[in-house]
Parts: sequence; structure tokens; C-alpha cells
Amino acid sequence: MSTSTVSVNDAVVAAPAQTCDADLAEHPSIFDLVPGYGPGASEGDVMPDPVVRPGQLPAAYQRMSDDELHARIRAAKETLGSRLVILGHFYQRDEVVQYADFVGDSFQLANAALTRPEAETIVFCGVHFMAETADILARPEQRVILPNLAAGCSMADMADEDSVETAWEQLMAAYADEHLTDADGREIASVVPVTYMNSSAALKAFCGRHGGIVCTSSNAATVLEWAFERGQRVLFFPDQHLGRNTAKAMGIPLEQMPMVNARKPGLGLSSEELAQARVLLWPGFCSVHKRFTVAQIDKARADHPGCKVIVHPESPMPVVDAADAAGSTDAIKKFVAASSPGDVIAIGTEINMVNRLAAQYPDRTIFCLDPVICPCSTMYRIHPGYLAWTLDGLVEGEVRNEIVVDDATAADAKVALERMLAALPKDA
Repeated sequence: MSTSTVSVNDAVVAAPAQTCDADLAEHPSIFDLVPGYGPGASEGDVMPDPVVRPGQLPAAYQRMSDDELHARIRAAKETLGSRLVILGHFYQRDEVVQYADFVGDSFQLANAALTRPEAETIVFCGVHFMAETADILARPEQRVILPNLAAGCSMADMADEDSVETAWEQLMAAYADEHLTDADGREIASVVPVTYMNSSAALKAFCGRHGGIVCTSSNAATVLEWAFERGQRVLFFPDQHLGRNTAKAMGIPLEQMPMVNARKPGLGLSSEELAQARVLLWPGFCSVHKRFTVAQIDKARADHPGCKVIVHPESPMPVVDAADAAGSTDAIKKFVAASSPGDVIAIGTEINMVNRLAAQYPDRTIFCLDPVICPCSTMYRIHPGYLAWTLDGLVEGEVRNEIVVDDATAADAKVALERMLAALPKDA
């Protein structure tokens, strides 16, 4: 196996028996039958309405042994050769990510897809918004496949196009009398929309139409600087925690970061709050990262004096403030790589990535802050059965689970995504 972003250790680290959902121990084929986002989903997940349940994995693939599924995946990869590229997110399960040609965070994978123009098909082992992004950035003749269409994102569902449009209209009305210029006399916007990568193609298109941009956790600081060069304020959605943590690190006080509520008149804000706002936050969150607490950090330090703590910036602000460092999945990987043998590192991010790092660095003690194991439940929906089924389809000339963004949406979204790709992370 060869990967371009990270070398994946084939060893499987056994997870503690305690999980946030007993269904995690069941066969993966049952996931399509579970209401909601599947095993591991937090009670805080916001359900889409109506709940959409894609088709179940064909019974023949449910009955196959693990050995047969893996043999089919290997055979299909060999047959398809350079016509296929498989992308795997850091949070993907080991038995799937081992087949990825590129492994990384959302920023890295968005770039990685562009490096294989000869590939006819991009198979994205991630979640729906990632596959949408790949389709938008791919060449017209390339196809993008999401092995399991049920692999969505609860955070992405927390900001829908209608609600964002409603909030935008209210903001434009609130700031209608402003006429702002920069030091050179050039007009600047009252508000610049910034959407996190964890959002639908429609919201990325919204940002493209309104002079905005997409960000990832890797380049959020660069993106906010870009936005403030062009506007007085930022509307940041859907993740409140990434927006708050990034803006706070840039020196913006909390009183200038109010949370909007699109369901309330005036977005639930007073005229004074609207006037002094610099970053308008959307009330979204990641169910996995919301679980991390300061108490967990305190316990890690009590149990392991001198341990280092790093968390993802989707974690709540008090957790980020209490940690030794915070950063994207790639930054977490680099943090561990820069550590020394014997170091003890507590990590606040998704368990599959933590376990993979622990296997990759056996001379260090690496563990997840949250003692209750909660994987990204939507990433967890992609397993070898779905990967084998979609790859077999390609060998047979059938494209299964293709993700297609309509041309109009893709055109606007691509504007915002290309701005994102140009906004390099600080440590790049």
C-alpha cells in the first residue's frame, strides 16, 4: 500500500470496550437500518427532515467474509489501475483507509484530487460534502463516487441554504446604511460569508455568489485574514467553535462574536450587538468534538504528569484554551511526529485517527481524551462491503453512488473553493 500524505500502519489498535453506542459492535450492514446518522451518533445530532435512507448494501455483499471483500477490493484496484484514485479521510476506519492512494484532512484531499487528472473515477472514502467538493473541482469527464450515500455530516445539516439566506437578508438590512472603505478609499463589504468545508455545495455556492470563501480547519486563520481584508465583518458557518477559536486567536474579543439565530427577528441580536460584531457565528457544532471537556484534560494531566494535550479547534473554547495546542487533523499528526519517544500525548479528536497515531508511534503513549469511544458515525458507515461493491461496479462498467453537483451550483461553489485552495495554511 502506498499513500501520499501519511503512512498507515497495518496494525489494528483494539478500542476500549466502552463506546457511546452498543451498535458499534454489530455487523456494518445494519447501519443503513438504524435511524439517524448511525452507531456512535451523539444525542446532540440534528436530524435532517425528512430523514433520507439510501438503499441498503446488496445482500450478497452483506454475506461476504472479510477476506472475500478485501480480495475483491485488491483485485478491482489492480484491474482499474491509474483510472482510479481513492481518497481517504484521517477519520476513516483502518480497514478502508489502507486502500487509499491519498490520506489526509479535507484541505489536503481537495488538493490531492487535482493531482490525478488521468483518473477516470475518484472514490471518496469520507462524507457527502467532501465528495461534493471533489466533484466540483474535478475535470468534467471525471466521476466521483461516495461508497455509502448515508455518509453525511450532522454539522453540515445544521446550516441549510434557506436559513443562511434568511440570515443574510437580515444582515444586509441591518447594515444597509453602512458605506465602508479601506485605507485606500476602496469600498469594502459590510459582511463577508465564510463557510467551513463541512457544509453543502449549496452553501459553498452561496459564498461564491456573495464574495465569500470556504475554509478548512487547516487554513481558517488565513481565510479570516482574507475576509477581513475585504469586509468589516464575517458571517461564519456552520461550526461556531472553529469560528470562535480561530477569531479569538487573532485577538478578536468574545463580545464581538455574537451567535446568530435565523429563526428570530433581528437574528436574536440587539442593534448594539450587531453594530460591534466582527464575527457572526452560526450555532453549529461537531458531535464528536463537542464531547471533549476541560475535566478530561485535567484527568489526563493528573494521571500522566507532564503529558501533552492537543485538541481539534472544533472543540469548545474552554477545551482549546486548556490544551497545550490546537490544530487541524494534519496539525495533530505533525504534533505527534515532532514529539519524542517516551512522550505521553492526549488527543482530542476522532478515535480512528488517535488509534492510528498510537499504532504508528508505539514508543509513545498516545490516547484519546474521551474515555467513551465515539467515532465519526457517518465516516463509520463506509466499510469494506461498500468499497468492494462500488469498485466491482466500476470493473463491470457501472458507476454506483455517483455524486453530481449541478452546473450552476458547481460554478458558484468553485469560485469559493478556489479561493480556499489559494489561502494556504499558516504552517504550509
